[in-house]
Amino acid sequence: MSWGGIGLTLLAAFSATAVEGPEALEQRSRRGPVQAVVRLTPSAPVIGDALVFEIEVTAEFGVELLMPEFGEALDRFAIVDFAPHERIDESGRTVATQRYTLQSSRSGTQSLPPILIEFVDRRPGRDPAPEAADAYELLTERLEFNVASALPEDAPQILEAALGELPRLQPQAPPLWPFVLAGLVLAAAAAPFALRAWQRRRTRQRQRSAYEIARADLDELLYGARPGDAPQMHRFFVDLSGIVRRYLEDRFRLHSPELTTEEFLGVMSSSPDLSRDHQQLLQTFLTRADLVKFAHHIPEESDVEDSIRLARRFLEETRESVLVAERVASAVPPSSEFSRV
Repeated sequence: MSWGGIGLTLLAAFSATAVEGPEALEQRSRRGPVQAVVRLTPSAPVIGDALVFEIEVTAEFGVELLMPEFGEALDRFAIVDFAPHERIDESGRTVATQRYTLQSSRSGTQSLPPILIEFVDRRPGRDPAPEAADAYELLTERLEFNVASALPEDAPQILEAALGELPRLQPQAPPLWPFVLAGLVLAAAAAPFALRAWQRRRTRQRQRSAYEIARADLDELLYGARPGDAPQMHRFFVDLSGIVRRYLEDRFRLHSPELTTEEFLGVMSSSPDLSRDHQQLLQTFLTRADLVKFAHHIPEESDVEDSIRLARRFLEETRESVLVAERVASAVPPSSEFSRV
């Protein structure tokens, strides 16, 4: 055989070896617009092997995913590593993954429990959630697997001394420091992920409370009669624009109360959290408010109602998912919300 033939043979053998890898156990579940895949690698582990458990969830465009919290239902395994990721595929679908590296402490038949995934259907014409519930639920399938022992099958189950029976030792209590040290190591490894999950939950709660505070302030402002003269009109638009600006600061972390309208519009245009429709809506709303506050313009009654309607619409459309609101077309273009001043 020529050297060229030998080279081609070695290259083919190397390629065949490279594409082979540990097989994975996989289960698929689906509910409506959401599909979940759970997989475990390797499929036939040996005690001491690292177990890679991956949760991959794909949601159709317009569906908001609520992935499980860190380590949920995995407390029977030691979590060595955790890597979450989210992306948008070429079809516009959201693909969210959570990859855990686990360690099993024993051999034999084991299982990874079902994982609960929640989602809110924000597609036009669909119910966001079941009646009397906050979100839909999708439960993945259980993964059954076997962890093989490192001992050979024919190994004797009883160990015998080579030189006769050894004298019996007096039982001693095991030292506690290895367990304390192992607990500290595990706590230190899990602390960054637990802190990240706590911060995400706190941010979500703060965003939801921002809407509730803004709606309460708006309802209180609108409880009385509409403004009549110029001083009342000025006070009314100061309060109305202040509600929207404080909501922007709490909901999107935009420090709008310290900025002028022109400065704020510049910051807003580079924010990835606000859609173009909402940016145009806020620009029109704030410009109208500035005309009343600084140019002493007295708007018509219909213009006052338009300002109230825009403030209420902005709060409702951005209360939950900014990503969904950015892709859903507005029913009325912001440019037509007001008559030209």
